[in-house]
Amino acid sequence: MATESDDIEARQERLTANLARVEELSKRLATALTQGKQADPSLHGPSSDVYVKAASAYFAEMMQNPARVLEHQVSYWGKTLKHYVEAQQTLAKGDFKAPPDPGPKDRRFSNPLWETHPFFNYLKQQYMLNSEAIATALGDMETLPPEDRRRVEYFTRQIVDMFSPTNFLGTNPDALEKAVATDGESLVQGLENLVRDIESNQGDLLVSLADKEAFRVGQNIATTPGTVVYRNRMLELIQYAPTTEKAHKTPLLIFPPWINKFYIMDLKPQNSLIKWIVDQGFTLFVVSWVNPDSSYAGVGMDDYIRDGFLRAMAEVRRITGEPQINAVGYCIAGTTLGLTLAHLQRAGDTSVNSATFFTTLADFSDPGEVGVFLSDDFIDGIERQTVQDGILSKFFMSRTFSFLRSNDLIYTPAIKSYMMGEAPPAFDLLFWNGDGTNLPARMAVEYLRGLCQQNGFATGNFPVFGKPVSLRGVQVPLCAIACETDHIAHWKGSFNSIRQMGASDKTFILSQSGHIAGIINPPSKGKYGHYTSDAPVSGAPEDWLKGATFNTGSWWPRWGAWLAERSGPMVTARVPGEGAEVLAPAPGTYVVATPDPAPAPVPQAG
Repeated sequence: MATESDDIEARQERLTANLARVEELSKRLATALTQGKQADPSLHGPSSDVYVKAASAYFAEMMQNPARVLEHQVSYWGKTLKHYVEAQQTLAKGDFKAPPDPGPKDRRFSNPLWETHPFFNYLKQQYMLNSEAIATALGDMETLPPEDRRRVEYFTRQIVDMFSPTNFLGTNPDALEKAVATDGESLVQGLENLVRDIESNQGDLLVSLADKEAFRVGQNIATTPGTVVYRNRMLELIQYAPTTEKAHKTPLLIFPPWINKFYIMDLKPQNSLIKWIVDQGFTLFVVSWVNPDSSYAGVGMDDYIRDGFLRAMAEVRRITGEPQINAVGYCIAGTTLGLTLAHLQRAGDTSVNSATFFTTLADFSDPGEVGVFLSDDFIDGIERQTVQDGILSKFFMSRTFSFLRSNDLIYTPAIKSYMMGEAPPAFDLLFWNGDGTNLPARMAVEYLRGLCQQNGFATGNFPVFGKPVSLRGVQVPLCAIACETDHIAHWKGSFNSIRQMGASDKTFILSQSGHIAGIINPPSKGKYGHYTSDAPVSGAPEDWLKGATFNTGSWWPRWGAWLAERSGPMVTARVPGEGAEVLAPAPGTYVVATPDPAPAPVPQAG
C-alpha cells in the first residue's frame, strides 16, 4: 500500500524531472530567439515623439492647472492609503481575508482568490487604482490635439494592460495553483508552447490562438462544393454549385479582403455565408486572392483593380452570358470595389447592377482605433520594411490587429498557453485568424499613404489608372452593412463613407457585434440583431441611429430580400464548368499555398 511518504517522493521526482525538462527547453528557446529577423524599429512601437508630447502636455497641465493636478494626486494618495489601512486593519484582527472591494468587475480577475486572499486582492485593487489615476490624468490633458490624444491614450492603455498582475506568473493565482497541482508540469508544457510559437514564427513571438492541426482547409472547413473556373496571377475565381433547381438570373460576385483569406465566409455549414447565399437561389462566384511573395513587390492598387476586380467581373459575365452582375466588397475589398465602380462610372460602363459593402471605410478622415497606426512613424517604418522584403508580412499585420484587442488576443491566450500550459483551442474562427496573408509592397504603401493618410478617395484625389476618382462616382444602387463594435472599420466612418457616395438608392444596415461576428451572423443562431431605417443615408450617423429601428436576429434575410429584388427572374440553376474550364475543386489552390519568401516567377494566367 502506498504511503504518504511514497506520494511525496513520487511528486518530488516528477518535479525534478520537470525542472530538467525546463532546462532543456530553455536551450531550445535561446536557439529559437536567435533566428529572429531584424525588423525596422518603427514596426515595434511608436516613436518617442508620442511620449514626449504626453510628458509636455502633463507639465503644461501642471503649470496651467496646478490645483487640478494636485487634486488628482491627493485623490489617488487618499484612495491608496485608505486601501492600505483597511488591509492592515483586517489582518490585525487576525482575519486572513481581504478588505471590502468596491472596484468594478474585470473578467481578468475571475479567480475567487482575487476577492478573498489579502495578497492577491491588494495587488488587484492597487492595480485598478493606478489604472484609474493614469486614465484620469490623461483625460484632463487639455493641451493635447485630438489626434495626439488618441495615440497617447491608446499606447498608455497598452502599457497599463501589459502590467496587469495577471500577466506575471508570481502574481497569477490561476497559474500558481495549476503549477502546484501538476508538480510543475503545466509550466513545462507552457514553455514548450512558447518555444513552439517562437520557432514557428522564425524567432518572433506571435501567440497561437487556435490548434493548427485541428483544421484542414477544404476538408473540415471551407467545404461548400464549387469549382475554380478561372485563375490568373492575382486570383482564383470560384463558382459554387447550386443547391436549388432555379436560381436568380443575375450572378453575384463577392470580393473578400486580401488581407485575410476568403473562407471566413465558409468556415462550416452552420455559419457559412457562402452556403446560405447559394441556398437562397443565387448564382455565386467568390474571389480567392493569391498570397503574394516578394516577386509581387511591384503590384499596386491598379493591378488589383485591373487583374482582380475588372478581370473577375468580366469572367463572371462571360461564363454566365449575363451583361450585368451584382458585386460585394468586404473591408479593404469594399474600398477597392468603390474605386472600381467610380472608374466604371467615368468610363460609362454599366456592367455592375448593384453593390454591397461589408464593413467598408472609404472616408478615412476619422479612421477610428486603427488611426493610431496611421501616423508617419509607423507608415515610414512599413515603407522601409516593404522595400527590403518586397511584401508587408502577415506577421506584422496580425500583431497590429491583435493589439487593437490586446487582452483578448494577446494576454489572455498567452496566459492560458504559456503559464497554464493549455493547448490552443480547436476554434475555426481563431484558426482562420491565424491563417494570414502578405501584402505586396507597392500596394500596401499606396493604400496606407493614398487612401488612409491622404484620404484620397473622399477628397477625389486617388488615381485609378492615372485619373482621380471620387466617392460621388459610386452611383449604382447599394447596400452597406456596418458593425456596431467594429474596431477595424468603425460603423460611423462606414456610414460617412456611404453617405458621400453618389448613388440615389442607398440602404444602410447596422449589425450588432464586431468586424467578423457582426457579418458572420447566421439566422439559425438568433444571436445578434441589427438596426434599419427608412430615412435617407444622410446627416450625422448618431442621428440616423436615433431614428433607426432595432430588429432581432441576423441581417442576412433582409439583405437577401434586397438582393433578390435586383437579381432578375429565376432561371435553371447554372452548374460550375458550363462555359468555363474546370481548374480545381473549391476552395482552390491559392488559399492553401505557402508563399516562398524568396523571389519566384510570377504565376501565369490560367
